[in-house]
Amino acid sequence: MSRQVFLYDPPDRFVAGTVGLPGRRTFFLQASASGRVTSVALEKTQVAALAERIDELLDEVVRRTGGNAPVPAVAPADVADTAPLDAPVEEEFRVGTMALAWDGEEQRMIVEAQALVELDAESEEDLAEAEERLLQDEENGPPMLRVRLTGSQARAFAKRALDVVNAGRPPCPLCSLPLDPEGHVCPRQNGYRRGV
Repeated sequence: MSRQVFLYDPPDRFVAGTVGLPGRRTFFLQASASGRVTSVALEKTQVAALAERIDELLDEVVRRTGGNAPVPAVAPADVADTAPLDAPVEEEFRVGTMALAWDGEEQRMIVEAQALVELDAESEEDLAEAEERLLQDEENGPPMLRVRLTGSQARAFAKRALDVVNAGRPPCPLCSLPLDPEGHVCPRQNGYRRGV
């Protein structure tokens, strides 16, 4: 079976968002352009890591080019996107592996999200070899979302993604674990159940 690549070059919109209530949210990356929309599910920690790495990569691009790259220091207000995900949100796949790159010639950030794949291997060595073959197989690999962003779009994506991650349940002031609406068993209170 040939690999399905959802390519957005450039996207009209590329955002991280959620469906569901805090504590039970499902996180998505969603790209759209010319009337088509692709949504892929991923974990909260993956969204946070992606946003942090995008900011780090953009900072490195600015540093290496001496500030000559078209990358703003912070997300420009004019490209901020606070709208909800485009409905209906239909999951194409669950993300397993993500990759980032900077295309110096085109001055674009490349974000790739590849579908989660389970590999059968008898040893760590076999697993590493299977993973490497999978990553190198451009024609027959798992589905992939590939998005090419300007520096401004990438900064705006990273800011929104971090805002979405941080918009969940508030942390307990004592232990920093998330507070549940039903109450919270706080380890710092020796398990005493506090109401919100």
